Amino acid sequence: MRYAYAITGALLLGGTAIAVTTSSNVEAQTAQNEGLTAAAPAGAPASLADMVEKLQPAVVNISTKQRVKVQNPFAGTPFGELFGQGQQGGAQPQTRQAQSLGSGFLISADGYIVTNNHVVSAGAEGASVDSITVTMTDKQEFPAKLIGRDAATDLAVLKIESPRPLPFVKFGDSTKSRVGDWVVAIGNPFALSGTVTAGIISALHRGTGGSYDKFIQTDASINQGNSGGPMFDMRGNVIGINSQILSPSGGNVGIGFAIPSEQAAPIVDTLRKGQAIKRGYLGVQISPLGEDLADSLGLAKNRGEFVQGVEPGKGAEKAGIKAGDVIVSVAGQEVTADQNLSSIVANQDIGARVPIVLIRNGQRQTVTAIVGERPSEDELNNFAQPQGDEDFSQQDQNPGQATQQALGISAIPLTPGIIRQLGIAADTKGVVITAVDGSTDAGTKGLRRGDVIISANNRPIASQAELDAQAKAVAAQGRAAILLQVLRRGQPAIFLPIRLRDK
Repeated sequence: MRYAYAITGALLLGGTAIAVTTSSNVEAQTAQNEGLTAAAPAGAPASLADMVEKLQPAVVNISTKQRVKVQNPFAGTPFGELFGQGQQGGAQPQTRQAQSLGSGFLISADGYIVTNNHVVSAGAEGASVDSITVTMTDKQEFPAKLIGRDAATDLAVLKIESPRPLPFVKFGDSTKSRVGDWVVAIGNPFALSGTVTAGIISALHRGTGGSYDKFIQTDASINQGNSGGPMFDMRGNVIGINSQILSPSGGNVGIGFAIPSEQAAPIVDTLRKGQAIKRGYLGVQISPLGEDLADSLGLAKNRGEFVQGVEPGKGAEKAGIKAGDVIVSVAGQEVTADQNLSSIVANQDIGARVPIVLIRNGQRQTVTAIVGERPSEDELNNFAQPQGDEDFSQQDQNPGQATQQALGISAIPLTPGIIRQLGIAADTKGVVITAVDGSTDAGTKGLRRGDVIISANNRPIASQAELDAQAKAVAAQGRAAILLQVLRRGQPAIFLPIRLRDK
């Protein structure tokens, strides 16, 4: 240590001597960052300032005032009448004021504005929107009128009145966008108006669970309050409408979603005219062709969608489509994970005759269907059927004898007495489950005592032996799962893929 200190001391002394003899050179030195300009990434401008300066005036803040009915928290207590303002028991709901904030952008000089439907909708059950206010970047405020909305795609059009022409922006063509392209988002996250963020397109045609999802995914910072704001390309065209974030914390983690202009522009144009959105409809309930379902059918996964049910009297039934079919294309467009059946059919003209390619029992065939008009959401809910293992959650049987069976399912033939006990149609054919091995896929997916298996591998089933034989036949074909059609009391029959037991 002493040796090290001695060396350091010598260096310090030497340095002092050098500083004295070279002091005239110090003034000639320059700061590290003087005259420095960073090189712009290929295809991107050195600065976004000029573009943003022109675009920002067309981006607006949108706020709503809402009335929300809430239950009196003191209802049923000695304080109920006091805090219920004299109402008996204080049990009557009370009205509270609430606000919401979001973003939007002008698309015309006469004041038409695009935003998300959820920005201008009531935020809770029993709530109503009293007023919508639009605030410009120069802090001018305008009352806004709701012209139209489309909940399915989360789009809405507003209108404000101004004595002077307003700044506006135009839609671009999102079909030309590529993963890796630079994009800019402008909005009002956390009520911080005029916030600009930039990033790249991370993915295209991204689905998050909705029937019409074709989102552009971006790593540009998108947060609460950005909803309804524009996503621009490097030419200043709107190629997306910022709509959702994926976040475990509620803040930006680099995964945001925008509705692409190719989807938004025609809907906005229709709403702007005061017209209702009409979509094509076939009348089928479908399931994605995931790994288990694809294995049970011997097909490639995510290439087509599986028909769980067909609505009587609609285009699909009239065309001869049946439950158990796999639809692989409509009007020449392939059904894939990126382009689902609902979105393809929705964009067909109502009344159009469209060819539909499907697979039934391993054979491809083509039928022609007439596209109908999609009913309201309330009507659709009446036709909805449970999917997957949604209602198959309770295990209430002893799995003992089931462990010896090929699928971990023990079953007996249906009899008139059992049919009466189950409360199902008298003409039902199949076997009723008496026990399920909870360690198998059948147990994991919730099959239970009292469920009726109508078919296995698209073959009618009348005994345990036939069920096991179909499981062995599927295994012999090299498939890892078998497709069962299952009926539960009070519910329509559904198709459920069950993975074969490991040997």
